[in-house]
Amino acid sequence: MARSTRRVSARSGRRDRHGRGIRSAVTGPVLEPIRTRLDVFDSYVASAVEYVRDEWPDELADVRFEVAVMPGDPGPSGVDRWQVSRRERRIVLYRLPIERLAHLHKDDEWHRRSFIESCVFRAVAELLGKDPWDIAPERFRHF
Repeated sequence: MARSTRRVSARSGRRDRHGRGIRSAVTGPVLEPIRTRLDVFDSYVASAVEYVRDEWPDELADVRFEVAVMPGDPGPSGVDRWQVSRRERRIVLYRLPIERLAHLHKDDEWHRRSFIESCVFRAVAELLGKDPWDIAPERFRHF
């Protein structure tokens, strides 16, 4: 899954300063690495894309899914959360509008994940010309 490029500074977190050796991770060897919002968002999108590809293998075989930070220009109806290009067979999800413009009634991990997955499902539905509820019928059957 492609992501917009981020600049990597010349001063990476690991360097040999004053002969002390290369630095280790901030969390150390005992704790697991810190997961950023970007990592969490990417993992939620990746799991939703994997699920949708399993449900619609023929229709989504050549579709590219990408995550970008923000859309270039605001659309006529406001800031887009995703962009679908049928001609290029590409879906671009915009992380900041999805995360920050979500008005969740309960702000917890499950609701955030469900909202991000619903954006993936709605973008796929727009690409395929189907109803979003038809995209992932088994995903929410227990409700």
